[in-house]
Amino acid sequence: MAVSFGSTSHVVLTFYLLATFGPFSPRAEAAPCAFFVFGDSLVDSGNNNYLATTARADAPPYGIDHPSHRATGRFSNGLNIPDLISQRIGSEPTLPYLSPELTGEKLLRGANFASAGVGILNDTGVQFVNIIRAPVQLDYFKQYQQRVSALIGPEYTKQLVNNALFLVTLGGNDFVNNYYLVPLSARSRQYKLQDYVPFIISEYRKILLRLYDLGARRVLVTGTGPLGCVPAELAQHSRNGECVAELQYAASLYNPQLDDMLTSLNQELGSHVFVGVNTRQMHNDFMSNPGAYGFVTAKIACCGQGPYNGIGLCTPMSNVCPNRDVYAFWDAFHPSEKASRLIVEQIMSGTTEYMKPMNLSTILAIDSNQL
Repeated sequence: MAVSFGSTSHVVLTFYLLATFGPFSPRAEAAPCAFFVFGDSLVDSGNNNYLATTARADAPPYGIDHPSHRATGRFSNGLNIPDLISQRIGSEPTLPYLSPELTGEKLLRGANFASAGVGILNDTGVQFVNIIRAPVQLDYFKQYQQRVSALIGPEYTKQLVNNALFLVTLGGNDFVNNYYLVPLSARSRQYKLQDYVPFIISEYRKILLRLYDLGARRVLVTGTGPLGCVPAELAQHSRNGECVAELQYAASLYNPQLDDMLTSLNQELGSHVFVGVNTRQMHNDFMSNPGAYGFVTAKIACCGQGPYNGIGLCTPMSNVCPNRDVYAFWDAFHPSEKASRLIVEQIMSGTTEYMKPMNLSTILAIDSNQL
């Protein structure tokens, strides 16, 4: 049956075809692929602005170095990792899925479904109440495809999704905002750490398989950073600036098991769908030798209060450093834009120590040769 398009849909379909194939030939240089983002506050670009939750970054000094100089909902002084990846692939930043601006041809660039506070498990981040948990992010992605299908038809929508780049960042909150949130938390009473890690890895596998079933074919999956070294943990548990051993041990268990799970998934699917991003090593590089990367500190947050500026939230009343580029951490948990740029540089061109089985530049080169 032929698909009937209204005038707006016809214009958007024409835009999509020209952007994808060029005006003359399917072999013409392709436009940037669509980009989809799922996860937590490390990659949230403002969805929580539209929710009644305390997990928000919609007030100054957040966004102080953003091109708009406004707090956008990003947990950064400026741009975050998805923004910087968008820059490197030649695309506009993806809009939050809940943004009313995400309509028409803007839908064809992709969308950001991430929500600060979420984890792999649905009971992670319960203190933030109204956040977009991972299964709902995937439900929204299905809804997104229905919206795009109404514009360009199901065949072109499938093509857009299959050719898109995906970024998924989950896991850190399942430790700091669940297992270790309070002494004797429900999950810590239910599982020993050595059993909890395989459990959340098995749940993560289900999320990634559902994303595959929804059409994802190029997915960057980040590990956790050095959980015990963030300013919030140093402020609460460190006497002399040493990283918190228990959280570091948790990360050392989690990341290798995540790598193994991604390798197993790829073998099962017969393709390099999932690419592991070793963010722990990326962080460790500039945390172990901050001066080599232009940082004066990798322990003290730029914005905050208390020891290491790691107590409480970053607010208009907080201490704020004058030069954000010399701080690895913007607030108690999140990297500065400068640190995020270093991470994205490794995502683009890092060796297999950082990107397994290949970096993003290699992925883009392979995909461009298949056009």
